[in-house]
Amino acid sequence: MTSTPSRSSACTRMSPPHIVGPTPLRLAKAGFDPVIPVVLIALVIISALFLVQQFGTKFLGNSFGPIMFLWFSMIGFLGMIQIMHFPIILKAFNPWYAYNLLAHYPMGFILLGAVFLCTTGAEALYSDLGHCGLKNIRISWIYVKMCLILCYLGQGAWILTNPSALIPGVNPFYSIMPQWFLMIGIVMATIAAVIASQALISGSYTIISEGILLNFWPKLNIKHPTTIKGQMYIPTINWLLWFFCCFIILFFRQSSKMEAAYGLSITITMLMTSVLLVFYLSIKKVSPVFLVLFAMVYGTIEGSFLLSNLNKFASGGWVTIMLASIIFFIMYVWYRGRTIKNRFLVFVKIEKYLDLLSDLSQDKSIPKYASNLVYLTRANYPNEIESKVMYSIINKPPKRADRYWFVHVNIVDDPHRQTYTVEQIIPDIIIRVNFDIGFKVSPKINLMFRHVVDEMVKNEEINIISRYESLRKHDIPGDFRFVLIDRIQNYDFDFKVFDQFIMDVYTVLKKTGITDVRAYGLDSSSTITEQVPLMLQNHKITLHRSHNQKKESPFAE
Repeated sequence: MTSTPSRSSACTRMSPPHIVGPTPLRLAKAGFDPVIPVVLIALVIISALFLVQQFGTKFLGNSFGPIMFLWFSMIGFLGMIQIMHFPIILKAFNPWYAYNLLAHYPMGFILLGAVFLCTTGAEALYSDLGHCGLKNIRISWIYVKMCLILCYLGQGAWILTNPSALIPGVNPFYSIMPQWFLMIGIVMATIAAVIASQALISGSYTIISEGILLNFWPKLNIKHPTTIKGQMYIPTINWLLWFFCCFIILFFRQSSKMEAAYGLSITITMLMTSVLLVFYLSIKKVSPVFLVLFAMVYGTIEGSFLLSNLNKFASGGWVTIMLASIIFFIMYVWYRGRTIKNRFLVFVKIEKYLDLLSDLSQDKSIPKYASNLVYLTRANYPNEIESKVMYSIINKPPKRADRYWFVHVNIVDDPHRQTYTVEQIIPDIIIRVNFDIGFKVSPKINLMFRHVVDEMVKNEEINIISRYESLRKHDIPGDFRFVLIDRIQNYDFDFKVFDQFIMDVYTVLKKTGITDVRAYGLDSSSTITEQVPLMLQNHKITLHRSHNQKKESPFAE
C-alpha cells in the first residue's frame, strides 16, 4: 500500500514551479511583455460586448453550454492534477480546521472576506434562474460545484507544496497550469468571463424590465433584437452599464484591487436574498419556529461574512455602497413619487355617469370626437372609474363618441400570463376590458386591444363599422382614438418640504424615460395625452368679503 506523500517529499518530486503574478499575460511566454496595456485590452473587450447587444446575442447564447462545459472541465482537471500530487489537501473537508482558524488565529475572521470570494458566481444563479430554468441549474450546478471544489483544492495543494511562492501578487490559479498551456488558459478564462458578463447583462435587462412593470423604475425603451422569447435589449441601461464598467476598470486598474468592492456586493446580495426569502416564507404562513431557526443560521453565516468584508470599505467597498445607493435612490423616488400622486387619485362610481354617457353619445349637437374613444384606467373594480377620466370626457371639452372603452392593465405574478376579460357595462356603448399581464410580458396594449376588438367582432358582440353614412355604405370600420391622462402638479397648494423634493426629482426622472404612448406600444398618430392638475379634494380657502367697501367707484375723482 503506497503511503501518503509528505509535504517535503511532494515538494522534492515536483519541478520548480513557474509563478504567475497578477498579470499572467506577461508571463505566458518567457520575456513576453505586451505592448498594449492590459487595461486597454479589457476596455476593448467590454466595449465590444456592449456594442453587440443591440444586434442580439443569439450566437453568443448558443455557445454558452459547450464553452462553459470545457471551462469547468479544464479547471477541474487542473485542480485534480495538483490534488494527486498532494492528496492530504482533502483534509480541508474537515470543519475542525475552519473552527481552529477562526478560534485561535487573530486574523482568521478577517480572512473570511477573502474566503467568501470563492462563492462569487453563485449570485448569478438568481438572475439566470429566469433564463435557464430551475431544473437546468439544479442539474448543471452539481457538475459546476464539483469542478470548482477540485480547482480550489488544487490551488491549495499547489500553495502547500510551494510555500516559497507565497509572495504578494502571485496568482495560484494560473500557476497550476503548465507553462505550455498558460496562453490557452488565459484565452479560455477571457472567453468564460465574456460569457459570464453576458449572463449578467441579460439579467440586468430582465430585472430593469420587471422593475418598470412593477413601477419601481422609470419607463424605458425595450427592444427585442431576436425572435428568442425573453431576449431583450434596453439601450439606456446598456450604455449606463458600459460607462460604469469602464469607470470601474479605469479606477481600480487591477482585478486584485476590485476584490473589496466585489466581495462586499456579493455579501449584501446574498444577505438581501435571505431577508426576502424570510419575508416570502412568512407570507406563506410557514411555522415561526422554522423562520427563526432559518434566520438565525443564515443570519449568522452571512452576517459574519458581511462583517469580515466591511473592513474593506475604504479599500474599494465604498464603490459598491455608492452604486447601490444611487440605484436605491432612483427606485425609492420613483415609488414614493407615484405614491404621492396616487393620494390625489379619486375613484367615482361609474353608474352615476351611465345615463350621461349614453346621452352624450347620442347628442348630435356636440361634434363627434371619435367613433371609439379609449381610456386607460387604473380602477381595479369595474364599477369604478377615475374622476379625472370623467372630467376629461365631460368637461375638457365634452367628447362625444359612439363607443367608450375603458382599458385596465393588471400586472400579475405569473411571469408570462396574457389573459383578458370583457364587460359591456352598456351594450355597445360603454365597454371595459381587463388585461392580466405577467411581469415579464411587454404590455403592447395597442396590439392586444386590437386582438380583443377582432375577437368581439368575430363573436358578433359589437359592430365597429363606421356610423358615418358615406363610410358605412362601404363597410369602413370606425376610427379609434386613445386618450392618456398625465397628472401634473398644480401649485395652488404646498407639499411638505420632503415631498416637494421627491416630486421635483420624480419629474426629472420622468423626463429621462419614455412616454406612456411608447411604453404601452400605442399608435402615436391616434393617441393624445391630456394634462390635468393634481387637486386636493375638498381643498378650500377662507376668503371674506370686506364690509368696508366704499360705494364710490375707486376710479372716481
